[in-house]
Amino acid sequence: MLQMNEIAQRFSSIRRTIGDAERASEAARDTSAALREQLHKLADEARAADTIIGAGQQQRVVEWIDRLEDMGDEARRLSRCDDHMSPQLETAVSKVHAELSSLKHQLH
Repeated sequence: MLQMNEIAQRFSSIRRTIGDAERASEAARDTSAALREQLHKLADEARAADTIIGAGQQQRVVEWIDRLEDMGDEARRLSRCDDHMSPQLETAVSKVHAELSSLKHQLH
């Protein structure tokens, strides 16, 4: 299992990726409202990283990452239903999903 400092480092990168996806959804005029909202919720949840990781409670962190990964799954599902999604946004959503899934699997 990863140590808390390793989780913090990994999540720092993931938080940037989530921010990139959120900005891409805002820049793309044709993004569905559902996808834009899901990415906004994911970004809001990711902003709690310092508090949750800083608390040092491994089980709480694992549960939180699981929840984020579920949110990433939903964003990916919504992106697949969006016929007008830009390639940049599609790449960003896929990257968010992949990074969250990878971290989740390393924690279990």
